[in-house]
Amino acid sequence: MSSHLERVRALIAQQEARLTIKNEPLAGGNGIYQRWKNPIITRHHAPVSWRYDLNEASNPFLMERLGVNATLNSGAIKLDDRFVLVVRVEGVDRKSFFAVAESYSGVDNFRFWDKPVLMPETEDPDTNVYDMRLTRHEDDWIYGLFCTERKDTSAPHDTTAAVAQCGIARTRDLQVWERLPDLVTHSGQQRNVVLHPEFVAGKYALYTRPQDGFISVGSGGGIGWGLTDSMEKAEIREEVLVDSKKYHTIKEVKNGQGPAPIKTDRGWLHLAHGVRNTAAGLRYVLYMFMTHPDRPWEITHLPGGHFIAPEGRERVGDVSNVAFANGWIEDKGKVFIYYASSDTRMHVATSTVEKLVDYCMNTPEDGMRSATSVATRIELIERNAAILRDL
Repeated sequence: MSSHLERVRALIAQQEARLTIKNEPLAGGNGIYQRWKNPIITRHHAPVSWRYDLNEASNPFLMERLGVNATLNSGAIKLDDRFVLVVRVEGVDRKSFFAVAESYSGVDNFRFWDKPVLMPETEDPDTNVYDMRLTRHEDDWIYGLFCTERKDTSAPHDTTAAVAQCGIARTRDLQVWERLPDLVTHSGQQRNVVLHPEFVAGKYALYTRPQDGFISVGSGGGIGWGLTDSMEKAEIREEVLVDSKKYHTIKEVKNGQGPAPIKTDRGWLHLAHGVRNTAAGLRYVLYMFMTHPDRPWEITHLPGGHFIAPEGRERVGDVSNVAFANGWIEDKGKVFIYYASSDTRMHVATSTVEKLVDYCMNTPEDGMRSATSVATRIELIERNAAILRDL
C-alpha cells in the first residue's frame, strides 16, 4: 500500500500533467475567430492545497475537503508579459470567490497564484461575489467591478430572493485590493456593470444593466450608460440605453455588456451577451457591436445574430447552453477572447482587431423579420453567383 506522502505526490503529479498540456487551435472555423481545443481553466486547475487537507493525522484517507465546482466568468488583463485572469471560482458550497491565474501564452498553461483574492467587505457583507470586469483606467488604477449578491430582506421567508448590485474595488497589482462603496443607481438591481477605460466629459463612465429583479429583467433590461463624478463614491443619477432587448432576437429576454470595450481608430469594439428563452431554458450567447469613437454610448454598427454560441461539449455543464464572457485582452493587434461555457469552465478564442472591426462594420444587421432576412441572404447568393461560375 502506498504511503500518505506518495499519494500526495501522485495528486500533485496528476495536476501538473493537466496544467502543462499544450493547447492547439481547432481546425476549420468561420474566419472571424479561432476556437482552441482545450478548456484553459477547469475546476481541476485549482491547486491541490486549496482542496485537500494534506495532513495525514487530520485526513488519513486524503479526501477532498473543500471541493471546487466550477471555474468561470473571468475578467482579463495583460500585466507585463503575462496574460492574467481574475477567475470566478465556485466551491461545492455554491459560494464564489476570485482567484488570479496567469499564463505566458494566453492560450494554455494557466496557473493560479498561491492564494485566492481576499476581497474586503463593506459594512453590509456580501453573501456572494462573482463575475469581475477589469478595467485599466486612464486615472492609473485597475478597477474590478463585480456582482455582489445579498439576501433580499424584504422577502424574509423566500430563501431564493436576492438583491444584486455592483461592487467596486481597485488595485495596482491584483494583489492588494481596496474595496470602495457599491455603485449607487436608481434602478432596482444592477448586474454586469463595466467601467469605460477613459474619462468622458471629465467623468467616469459606466455601462450598466438595470433590471427589476434578480433573475427577471421585468420592465428594465438592456445595456445602459451613465456618468459618475467619482469612483470612490460612485453614483449614477441618470441612465440611458445603449442597446435594448428586442423581441424574437438573441437578446429578447435580456442582454449585458461583457468586458470593457477595445478602442480602435474606427470606434469602440464591444462584446456582450444576449439571452433568449427556449423549451430547454435560457440560452446565453455572445454578440458584438461598435460605438462611435467620441460618443461610446452611440451604436454605429450592430451585426445580426450571435458572435459565439456554445458548441459541442461547451453546451453541457452546471447551467447548460451558456456562453458568457467578461474578459478579453488586446495585445499588439491580436485579441484573446476569454469565455465560459455552461457556467463550468473557461475557454479562449483568438482573433485580431482588424478582423473584429471588419466583422462589425460589414456583417448585415438583424432584419427583424423572416422576409427581410431571406432577402438579405438572396442578395448575397446573387452576388456570389458570378464568382461561383468562374470557379
